[in-house]
Amino acid sequence: MNDSPGWATPGSSPSDGEGSHGTQPPAPAAQPSGSDPKWSAEQPPPGQWSSPAAGQTPPPAPGQPPAAPQQGWGSYGGQQPQSGGYPAPPGGRGGWNQAQAVKPGVIPLRPLGLGEILDGAVATMRKHWRSVLPITLAVAVVVQLASVLMQKFAFNDVVLDQSSSASVEDQINALGTTVSLSLAEMFIQLVGTIAATAMLTMIFSRAVLGHASSIGGAWRESRSQLPRLFALTVLLGVGTILLVGVLLLPAILTGSVGLGVLGGFVALGLVLWLWIKLSLASPALMLEKATLTKACARSWKLVKGSWWRIFGITFLTNLITGFVAGIIVLPLTFLGAALFGGGLEGFADGTGTTSWGFLILTGIGGIIGLTITMPMQSGVTVLLYVDQRIRREALDLELARAAGIENYGTGTTAPPTGG
Repeated sequence: MNDSPGWATPGSSPSDGEGSHGTQPPAPAAQPSGSDPKWSAEQPPPGQWSSPAAGQTPPPAPGQPPAAPQQGWGSYGGQQPQSGGYPAPPGGRGGWNQAQAVKPGVIPLRPLGLGEILDGAVATMRKHWRSVLPITLAVAVVVQLASVLMQKFAFNDVVLDQSSSASVEDQINALGTTVSLSLAEMFIQLVGTIAATAMLTMIFSRAVLGHASSIGGAWRESRSQLPRLFALTVLLGVGTILLVGVLLLPAILTGSVGLGVLGGFVALGLVLWLWIKLSLASPALMLEKATLTKACARSWKLVKGSWWRIFGITFLTNLITGFVAGIIVLPLTFLGAALFGGGLEGFADGTGTTSWGFLILTGIGGIIGLTITMPMQSGVTVLLYVDQRIRREALDLELARAAGIENYGTGTTAPPTGG
């Protein structure tokens, strides 16, 4: 049995709409008015949400003999498949019964709304803060410490001399040093963010089932996928740069401003579209233990038909986290400039931005902002992934079984809540 708290690789993707054992699923029942058309009435094979504890078998259905240990969750919470190979969705063939939605963890096991996704991310931060906050706090401290030291001891000594007396070689060397230091700082931030994202993904996946995770457990469960997550992040970044460069190249070669504006708008649209299409690749890679190619393909299929919805939720999340970070960082930045940076004049000309007082205050603001906003963004991404799989692949059946909920999907399940 898989020890991972997440999903095993789904094999032939349930998003493809193919049934198991080469059989075609029965025709979906008519959906009631107001139900989500993307909710799968066919109930395709699950993506094998893994057991939260190795060797633990789910409780048998009433009147049934105990099940033998098996690899993964092969059936649907004790419910026997119908003649076509798929059980009915929770609440009956007509669709989802909202009143019967169980909530073993931070979200109910049904298609989620915007408020439920945001609330699930905040609830995880609140209920499992002993695991979440130390991770993000440690990463934020390392990132901000590197930034402060770079600004104080490195960037302060690098000056691009604009006078005619400075040789071209000196200016190139200064520019090269600045670029090298910037890349070093970005690398530190990248590594810290990737490590935090990987561990937070595991914590949120367990929180969906109502189970807590330790920091050490989250690290052990995520470290095997860290090289792939790093490669995925770098690949997306390099791909974005190459795409923008190709679209702006004609304007650079011809010196046309109009062509540059057109190329910029096209590049912005394509980058945004691809960013959303691949936004679920990170949780797919971590929770399904997938390769880079399979993770990107999974994200592409899960986002299909829901691009605008995922874009809206992602944009709103970034807007909220940006606002929260702003109200924390900006006051401390202006306070540091007023007390230690020579006021607005020193802040404007850059002479006051290298004093210890200014750097420490802005660093504290950055630490607080990252500690709060990083888990919020990671949590929304993971819950969007779970929501899309519930809508398309009936993942709620696997989640209910992994959470130990009996008779889920039979219409007789009590709606317990947990945390």
